[in-house]
Amino acid sequence: MAKIGKDKFIFGTVKVGERGQIVIPKEAREMFKINPGDTLIVMGDLNKGIAIAKIEKLKGFAMKILAAPEEAPLEPFEVPEEKEEKDDKKQGGKF
Repeated sequence: MAKIGKDKFIFGTVKVGERGQIVIPKEAREMFKINPGDTLIVMGDLNKGIAIAKIEKLKGFAMKILAAPEEAPLEPFEVPEEKEEKDDKKQGGKF
């Protein structure tokens, strides 16, 4: 295991088995208190990769969302602006 920053670690590498299974390194299981029978959630972002978390860590967050009053205002967010298309693409040219 290598510490690469505040609260950030590399636990090593794992191989994916024929059935898509991996073994979570012992150090990671101990640090995150992952035990046999625990339920984990697997999430993914095509740009950032895969994340695995104990479902209990996200349960409180989900309960807060579900318990929020319906009239509660939503937090504003910005929609990224689209990049301008190249002039030749606008004119139907090849790029």
